Amino acid sequence: MSNERTGLYEGMFLFPQSATANLQDAIDHLKELLDKSKATVINFRKWDDRRLAYEIDGNKRGVYFLVYFNAPTSAMSELEKRCNQSEQILRMMVTKAEHIPAETIESNAGADELATEIKLRGEK
Repeated sequence: MSNERTGLYEGMFLFPQSATANLQDAIDHLKELLDKSKATVINFRKWDDRRLAYEIDGNKRGVYFLVYFNAPTSAMSELEKRCNQSEQILRMMVTKAEHIPAETIESNAGADELATEIKLRGEK
């Protein structure tokens, strides 16, 4: 049992709009990156699909995922490095979330809505 410090984090991950064609792939990719960083996901949801303020790698629109997770503080730089190396993720931002009330985190649960959206997209 290690006594390594862990922290509560809020992560916003931006994927190109093309990710909406296969949201499950984007979700699996992101969860794999978080798993490799020994993160425990508390909450995971698609936050929004919107026009970007400026073009990023030829993308004018993007899909944002909001994730709350616990992870060893020492793993954050590794997570950032993996996200920056990822060809699927355009941008990411992770901040400490200790100051965010549990109710706010819980109210951002979006797994059910995400599953429904994936199912509906699959039927089209």
